[in-house]
Amino acid sequence: MACALQKAMLLCNLISVTDGRLVDIGTSGRYITSVNPSSDRNPVQGPSPFISFQDAIVFPGLINSHDHLDFNSFPQLGNKIYPSYVAWGEDIHLQNKAEIEAVLKIPKALRIQWGVYKNLLNGITTVVNHGPKTNIETDLVSVYEDCHVLHSVQLDKKWKLKLNFPFAKKQPFVIHVGEGTDEEANKEIDRLIRWNILNRKLIGIHAVAMTGQQARHFKALIWCPDSNYFLVGDTAPVKDLKQQTRILFGTDSTVSAGWNLWNHLRLARQENQLTDAELYASLTTVASEIWRLPKRGSITTGQEADLVVAERKTGYSAMDAFYSVNPEEILLVTRQGRINLVDARLENAVFTAPGSRTGFSAICINGRTKYVRGDLPALMKEMKRVHPGVVFPFYTERTGEEGHAPSV
Repeated sequence: MACALQKAMLLCNLISVTDGRLVDIGTSGRYITSVNPSSDRNPVQGPSPFISFQDAIVFPGLINSHDHLDFNSFPQLGNKIYPSYVAWGEDIHLQNKAEIEAVLKIPKALRIQWGVYKNLLNGITTVVNHGPKTNIETDLVSVYEDCHVLHSVQLDKKWKLKLNFPFAKKQPFVIHVGEGTDEEANKEIDRLIRWNILNRKLIGIHAVAMTGQQARHFKALIWCPDSNYFLVGDTAPVKDLKQQTRILFGTDSTVSAGWNLWNHLRLARQENQLTDAELYASLTTVASEIWRLPKRGSITTGQEADLVVAERKTGYSAMDAFYSVNPEEILLVTRQGRINLVDARLENAVFTAPGSRTGFSAICINGRTKYVRGDLPALMKEMKRVHPGVVFPFYTERTGEEGHAPSV
């Protein structure tokens, strides 16, 4: 049996991002069973696998509150800075029609699978999908869809009926709102608030045009700065909005944003609208609270063993190290105690039993080999068969075939 499926694991000598302590984390099945100060110990005394790290940070699997899983096969599409998402959509469907049609030829199921992998490679273990239910079955990440999806006030013709349908499940309504800098982008927020007759719990996405007064009517807002700057040249006034509601973080898809979550976070950090702790919480504790995922978002006994281990750059504090991560520096990702990604430098510690690497495939990101659960090279090959121009941020170790990987 592969060690990734074993019932117990001990990860040692890890630097906690939140307080800089050295900790040992024990897991059994899908849960964290212990978090203790690190101490010297003989590996044979611990559970198998026993993995000891050096200069590595640990943090809970991140929660991406906004993505369109089936849109991550697109390149960023845009020809200028737009006044709103409406103008952007109209323009790309005229100017980039051939590119859009080429990507849409790839079966949706394959595009969704790649969207899942995109999140895994970034250290995300829970992603909130915005769109029709995927009904995907995957152990790679948790795909959260327990919410009502509205596209937007201007483009969803039935949003009023959906929002006020009296027999709708008691779940939050998630909607793009205020994604623009023109007057209409602000007005649509007021329309949404005014037509929320049944006082539904609203979670808004983007909110570039939102005021603090409007933010009071939302349970939470999802900040996607990389997408915002690419489309409309501005981003949400989060420093003001956070006084009135909760802030979550989202990547959006690659049709409007880069694939690398960590570049998004560095952009957000430069904005200085959230403190380091607030930005971190938007991907962890606050996200777990808003989406009602009480056993995710922190590293404590009894929580699900969704864990990410990454290299710490020399001389960096734990929090600075967190914000300096790139996908190639991620060493280990577990979801519910199951290893789904491991850096090749750890393969002797992880793949200890004969045949234990079965079920994993090798890829290379910026010169670093990663073993990921499932056959990612085969997925890439199948997608390229349909659309040879589709771009991936890695190349395959199996064939050396380029994914036409951009630098991250």
